[in-house]
Amino acid sequence: MHYSRSTGSKRPAGRGFPPRRGGGFGGGSRGRFGQGERIDPSRFVNKAVITEEVEHFVPEHKFADFLIADGLKKAIIAKGYTTPTPIQDRAIPHILTRQDLVGIANTGTGKTAAFLIPLLNKVVLNREERVLILVPTRELALQIDEELHAFARGSGINSVCCVGGMSIGHQMSELRYRYNFIIGTPGRIKDLTNRRAIQLNKFKTLVLDEADRMLDMGFVHDMRLVMSSMPTERHTLFFSATLSSDIERLIKEFLKEPVRISVKTRDTASNVEQDVIRVPHGSDKLDHLHDLLRQEDFKKVLIFARTKFSVEKLSNILSDRGFKSASIHGNKNQAQRQRALNLFRASHIQVLVATDVAARGLDIADVSHVINYDIPATYDDYVHRIGRTGRGNKRGKALTFIS
Repeated sequence: MHYSRSTGSKRPAGRGFPPRRGGGFGGGSRGRFGQGERIDPSRFVNKAVITEEVEHFVPEHKFADFLIADGLKKAIIAKGYTTPTPIQDRAIPHILTRQDLVGIANTGTGKTAAFLIPLLNKVVLNREERVLILVPTRELALQIDEELHAFARGSGINSVCCVGGMSIGHQMSELRYRYNFIIGTPGRIKDLTNRRAIQLNKFKTLVLDEADRMLDMGFVHDMRLVMSSMPTERHTLFFSATLSSDIERLIKEFLKEPVRISVKTRDTASNVEQDVIRVPHGSDKLDHLHDLLRQEDFKKVLIFARTKFSVEKLSNILSDRGFKSASIHGNKNQAQRQRALNLFRASHIQVLVATDVAARGLDIADVSHVINYDIPATYDDYVHRIGRTGRGNKRGKALTFIS
């Protein structure tokens, strides 16, 4: 086993490549462009240099400067926030003045607080206000809900989390009580609307978080249905890591003269060291992974595999080999997925094996390594996978297996 010695550092993001065809669990990780061109492994290499210079951001505001309620300021201080991140610094003033907004930001930039803080203030000023936050995955919905409760503690502001994989009856019951926020996935919101448990015409504020991911997952019809059922005079916030022609069409269709804010400086974090693990022909990829996980610095490792079956099988094999491991994928119910995430967050297990359902939006502290056991379907998926490590000012490592 050896690390690649490729020197392809800080390459710009190339075009995404199509899903790899064929191959089962533990197979080779070769991918090809439609023209038969082989993937350049240097895309997965970026040697982090401790002394490298990064853009120095000087915020225009402190959280104390924002025109928000005193109770909300206390909650922000209690969470340890003092200086806004770039997306928070630039977005919060516009959201406070109720302007439509398009925010383009890398993962892990603090965009959740960028929209929650001013929207909570809006609800403090008017307790009749209702806010709908649409997200691509149930994990992200639960994470936003948790952050909302931390900011809103003691305020009497309530939310309902409406996602698949959890009891729809329980969610319908919660929707009968007073609430100001709904955080949910498009399919479940559509289902609850059809059952008349949600009246979308009462929501005058909409957040579309990770809109590019929702499009990738095929939610565009559900998104359009939700937006067309809301009042035309509404406050719409749109967050995405990328801007495609499809995204631009949605922006033009549903936002009114939005302010555009982009704090995305590069596709892969500068503090994530990226490298490849070359698996020689005839050797066992699983044995290479085993040897890596035995190393002392592989403390909290997120491993991505391509299919639900391969994720479950890999997690079981690692457990059999003595590694504390769990898995998350689409065949697990929400309680099982949440339990695995909680064990990983609390460092009760060393390894979490996942499909790309976990690649976006999850904020898990101190992930030491991301390992792409199978090459992702697209370069964009790769970017979001490795964004689970090196979050904030911390450094992380991402390794990709190739044959």
